[in-house]
Amino acid sequence: MTKKYFGTDGIRGRVGVYPITPDFMLKLGWAAGMAFRSMGACRILVGKDTRISGYMFESALEAGLSAAGADVMLLGPMPTPAIAYLTRTFHAEAGIVISASHNPHDDNGIKFFSGEGTKLPDEVELMIEELLDAQMTVVDSDKLGKVSRINDASGRYIEFCKSSVPTSTNFSGLKVVLDCAHGATYKVAPSVFKELGANVTVLSAQPNGLNINDNCGSTHMESLQAAVLSEKADLGIAFDGDGDRVLMVDHTGAVVDGDELLFIIARDLHERGKLQGGVVGTLMSNLGLELALADLGIPFVRAGVGDRYVIAALQERDWQVGGENSGHIVCFQHTTTGDAIIAALQVLLALRRRGESLAQARQALRKCPQVLLNVRFGGGVDPVEHPAVKEACARVTGEMNGRGRVLLRKSGTEPLVRVMVEGDDEKMVRGYAEELTKLVSEVCA
Repeated sequence: MTKKYFGTDGIRGRVGVYPITPDFMLKLGWAAGMAFRSMGACRILVGKDTRISGYMFESALEAGLSAAGADVMLLGPMPTPAIAYLTRTFHAEAGIVISASHNPHDDNGIKFFSGEGTKLPDEVELMIEELLDAQMTVVDSDKLGKVSRINDASGRYIEFCKSSVPTSTNFSGLKVVLDCAHGATYKVAPSVFKELGANVTVLSAQPNGLNINDNCGSTHMESLQAAVLSEKADLGIAFDGDGDRVLMVDHTGAVVDGDELLFIIARDLHERGKLQGGVVGTLMSNLGLELALADLGIPFVRAGVGDRYVIAALQERDWQVGGENSGHIVCFQHTTTGDAIIAALQVLLALRRRGESLAQARQALRKCPQVLLNVRFGGGVDPVEHPAVKEACARVTGEMNGRGRVLLRKSGTEPLVRVMVEGDDEKMVRGYAEELTKLVSEVCA
């Protein structure tokens, strides 16, 4: 059960749709505890982001795990990748994150990590979901799980992030603005960059349970852009609510997306002879990334949209680096999942090694014009598979005559159809995108 979001329609799993209530979280904790206990005694780490519903869901989840006889170690608000790391460090059987990532405060969700800090095996996911339909029972009182809190979790993760760069690293003289999205990075990220010598200005690090991702962070870059300019900073770094996405702003105030950051990291590894294999992007990765990597002789493949597909493609090929233009960047040479802080550190190191500013480094990748429009989808007929839509997409692709591509997909977290058109002529691209969006809207009506 990888990340799935709680909205008004429930949590959708492999074998059903489950209502969103504290009762469900209690049952989910019990099911997970029973599944892992069937393999022997178990400890499970639980972390969360800063949204207000995390308190309620954490308590319900904790009770369910304890009722199944699983010991629980609470981490409090911590970035999602920190839970993956700490699950490995404490040799726990699993880690659970309560978070809806970049979504607003009134959503929430769950993500599981295995004891290795990776996605749960399919058979374990299925076992948990099957147990959700079973009668809940409580173990004898002498077998109830115990609950403890890891008080030094933040310090451990800070040191882990710093260990991803050489011990000689010193960012003295680098002026950085951090936007923590009032989310899970609000404590750890400023400490990491300050302890490595950077001059740090911090934005959006006062979570109140309701302001996570609210006009801040990687989904709302305007405040960071303004701060970089007003502070005359070298660059800005924006995280999302759970700390697995990162975008940047260069000293001119321009946004630098995940494709550009991924290129900077991959080029640095390639130039130092440390890039293992190639780079994994997604169907949404800009064509310019593929072309820029090709110029360097670096292989590139596209996975489905979502960090789980990027990770699966990397594992299949035994490659190390991949990511999405939204800012999920995976550096397997350092960790087991996408980690925004570690990715940002690799970018800063690459800039230092080349003696370049972020604005200079991004120039090596010429992005092709790309227009992405969203259409709200209420269910019923699948617009992506509708014959008229498929015919229009094929026609547009043919008319671009190899100078662009079309991608339609349904969002995995919102009731939206995303219409993307990319090519070398911006006016043409926008025209086709608007045409296809109009048709999809008519089909969805």
